[in-house]
Amino acid sequence: MENLTKSSIESNIYMQGNNESNVNGYAKSFPAIFKYSKNDILKDYNDKVYIDFFSGAGVLNYGHNNVHMKHELIKFLDSDSPVHCLDMDTVMKLKFLEEFDKVILKPRDMNYKIQFTGPTGTNAVEAAIKLARKVTKRSKIVSFTNSFHGMTATSLALSASQEIKHNDIPSQDVIFLPYDGYMGAEIDTMDYISMMLKTKGSGNQLPAAIILETIQAEGGIKVASIEWLVKLTNFAKENGILLIVDDIQVGCGRSGDFFSFERAGISPDIILLSKSISGFGLPLALLLLKPELDIWKSGEHNGTFRANNLSLCTATKALDYWRDDVLIKDIKIKSDLIQNKLKECLDSCSHIVDVRGYGMIWGIEFTSCELAEMVSTILFEKGIIIETCGNTGQVVKILTPLTITMENLAIGLNKILDVVSKIDDSFSDINLN
Repeated sequence: MENLTKSSIESNIYMQGNNESNVNGYAKSFPAIFKYSKNDILKDYNDKVYIDFFSGAGVLNYGHNNVHMKHELIKFLDSDSPVHCLDMDTVMKLKFLEEFDKVILKPRDMNYKIQFTGPTGTNAVEAAIKLARKVTKRSKIVSFTNSFHGMTATSLALSASQEIKHNDIPSQDVIFLPYDGYMGAEIDTMDYISMMLKTKGSGNQLPAAIILETIQAEGGIKVASIEWLVKLTNFAKENGILLIVDDIQVGCGRSGDFFSFERAGISPDIILLSKSISGFGLPLALLLLKPELDIWKSGEHNGTFRANNLSLCTATKALDYWRDDVLIKDIKIKSDLIQNKLKECLDSCSHIVDVRGYGMIWGIEFTSCELAEMVSTILFEKGIIIETCGNTGQVVKILTPLTITMENLAIGLNKILDVVSKIDDSFSDINLN
């Protein structure tokens, strides 16, 4: 940072530098160069303070530079333990496997094997689909309207919210069916799903798997009902279809439980975890798969950076948050505060269509994407980092660290309320006077 002059930093902010690809996205949405982060706070090069309502798109559930994990990481590095080992056994890997089983799986009476994939969520999705097709010897995969599962070929093909990009990839044998509520509150889409998958003449074959987000994040914060999740699970089991739950963004406590599907009491065949599973912002992804599905041959699916030991070090320490119910109770208190404040937003602004969410993921849906983007931009200027989501970007997404202080959560929510309550009726501007 010492080598960057103020003028060069400012130039980079507005020009995005000369040597980074145009594909860069978030730096354009949040034009600042950050130099400091701690829990729910970031500072830019000019020491402007921002409250984080973004959490690295769900990576930082336990906040920036979590002090407990940082100390473990420093100790690990000082010990000269292996950092990179492919998937060879290390003390760190075996410790993680033991503690994850002890802290997460056994208390929930869950029996799963763990597969380490490449270090990002989309790697986990690709592995799960590949395995589902291998197990069932079928090729079709069911995904849902408004879904998002990643940006590599198969993951992108499974993402209905990215349909405009589907022309860039070959066909992937994906069947899109309506998510809970997609056809209106009065229609149970499970009836339609059953007909389209089991009725002769529908044009569909029985799929290998159904991939599901129990809370659709990028799709606009859509929360599936418990009743629908149970029906879908039973349907999949009765018809020999594997159920894959993508918990990459809404797992690791985001819903208030470690897994987002715990509220429904269902047992997926495969569970996908990434983003906050490392606890510290380091890359890590894995599958939880029922033991009978583990028909891989040795090395049949691999990756150079699977089971990285730095990530496993902090992932193991992150499990401390799940040894008791302190965090769960804290999430409930914060969730109630968010919900109540967003109801005030809804009452104060006629251009808000809906507010919805669960746990500590919430969305404010506006009448247009332009309005949502304007709100996000103004909040950034006011020191709140918050992004948009939804098919057209019409939803402002609240995704703070789970560890955000009540004070900063309240400050951020009040700033959101202040901005939306001043939206001008002309749609074209927000009256900040």
